[in-house]
Amino acid sequence: MNRRLLSGPLIGAGVALLLVAWLGLPRTVTVVAVLITVVYLVFFVRHLLFAVSSLDTVRADLAAPVIEPSSWPAVSVLVSCHNEEAVLGRLTRALGQLDYPADLLQVIIVDDGSSDRTSELLDAWAATGAGLCVRRPVGSPGGKSGALNVALEYVTGDIVVVFDADHRPHPDVLRRLVRHFADPTVAAAQGRCVISNGGDSPIAHLVAIDYTAGYLVNEYGRQAVYGLPAYGGANCAVRTSALRKLGGWSPLTVTEDTDLTMRLLLSGYRVRYDVTAVDEEEGVVTLGGYWRQRYRWSRGHQQVWRDFKIKTWASPYLSLAQKIETTLFLFAFHLPVVSAFSLVLFGLWFGGVQPPLDPLSLYVFSMLMLLGPMLELAIGLLLSDAPGSEARLLILFLPLYLVSIALGTKAWIDGVCGRDYRWVKTARADDVPQAASRMAPA
Repeated sequence: MNRRLLSGPLIGAGVALLLVAWLGLPRTVTVVAVLITVVYLVFFVRHLLFAVSSLDTVRADLAAPVIEPSSWPAVSVLVSCHNEEAVLGRLTRALGQLDYPADLLQVIIVDDGSSDRTSELLDAWAATGAGLCVRRPVGSPGGKSGALNVALEYVTGDIVVVFDADHRPHPDVLRRLVRHFADPTVAAAQGRCVISNGGDSPIAHLVAIDYTAGYLVNEYGRQAVYGLPAYGGANCAVRTSALRKLGGWSPLTVTEDTDLTMRLLLSGYRVRYDVTAVDEEEGVVTLGGYWRQRYRWSRGHQQVWRDFKIKTWASPYLSLAQKIETTLFLFAFHLPVVSAFSLVLFGLWFGGVQPPLDPLSLYVFSMLMLLGPMLELAIGLLLSDAPGSEARLLILFLPLYLVSIALGTKAWIDGVCGRDYRWVKTARADDVPQAASRMAPA
C-alpha cells in the first residue's frame, strides 16, 4: 500500500477526528456540510459561466466559415487497435475519405496485440497502400499510450492526429484541426465528438446527451471563459515536436489525454478547441460498459489530480484565474466522492445525529449537488436543437449519477490504496464473433 497516496486521506481523517473532539459530532457534521455546500456552489457557478458563454457564442462559431492557413502542415494520423474487427471496416473507410492533400498525409494503425481478425484485416488494408500497419506483441505494456508511442517512432508529420478505432471522422476534420497550429504557441487542438449510436439502448441515449453537453457547453466554456480546453485523447491533434519534447504519451496513466494536457499547459503551450471539427464515435450500450469506461476515466483523472495539483499552482505560465479553473478541472472526478460524503451526512441527519439548521438548508444542499450538471445538460440539448421530448430524459440522469457516485468512490478508494489497474478497452456494440464477417477494410 502506497503511503504517499494515503497521506491525503489520513490527514483528512485526522483533521475530522480533531474537529469531533473539539466541536462534538453534531457541530462537526454541520461544518462538513457547510464546506461541501461551498464546493457545490463553486462548481455550480462554474457550470453557469460555461452555460452562459456557450449560449452567447457557440451558434455563431458553429456557423463561422473556415479560415484556412496559407500552407498545410504534414499530418500523421494514428489509431491504436486491440481486437477491433467489429469496427475496423467503418474506421478505414472514414480514414480513406479524409479531405487532406495526399502527399502531406500519413496514416498509421497499430495492431496492439490483437487476438481476433484485426491483424488479418489490417494486412489487407495496408496492402492497398492506404497506410502503415505497426504491430505490438500480445501483452505489451502501457495500453493505448504504449501503442501510440510505438507509432510515434514512425511519424513523419508535423502534426499528429489521433482517433480511436470506433471513430468515424468527418472528411474535413483534419483541415479544421490543423489550422490552429498557425499560432506557434498552440501545441494541441481538440475537436468535437458526437455519439453515433444513441438509439441502440437507453444508456447509449444518455451518453449521447452527456457528450452533447460536454462538448457544446463544458469544453466550449472552458475555452471561452479561461482559454483552457482539454486535449481529449481522440479526434485531437498535437504538434509532433512538442510531443516528442515531452517524451510522448505517459504509459503510467490510463487517461493519457488529461496527463498530456497538463504537461503541455505547464510547459507553456496552449491547447485550442474547435467545435466544428466533428467525428462520430460509439457510446457504451450497457450499464456494465458504462461502469467500466467511467471507472477508468475516474481512476485516471484522480491520478492526474494527485500528480499535478501542486505543480499547477507553481506554474509561471498560468494566471490566477487559470490556476483556479485548472484545479477545479482536475478535481471534477472527485465530485462523486464528495457526493458520497453528502449521502453519509443525509443519513446522519435523518438518523437524528444532527438535523439541518432549517428545511431550506436541506433543500439548497441537495439541489446544488445536481443543479449545475443538469443546467449543462439542458443547455446542450437546447444548442443541439434537440426535440422537446429529450428534456424528459434528464430525469434518468439522477439514478445514473448514483452509479457515478459508486464507481467514482470505488475508483478513489482503489487509487489511494494503490491497487493495480491497467488500461482496458471499451467494448464495442458489435463485439461478437460474427461481426468480422460483415466488415471489410476499404
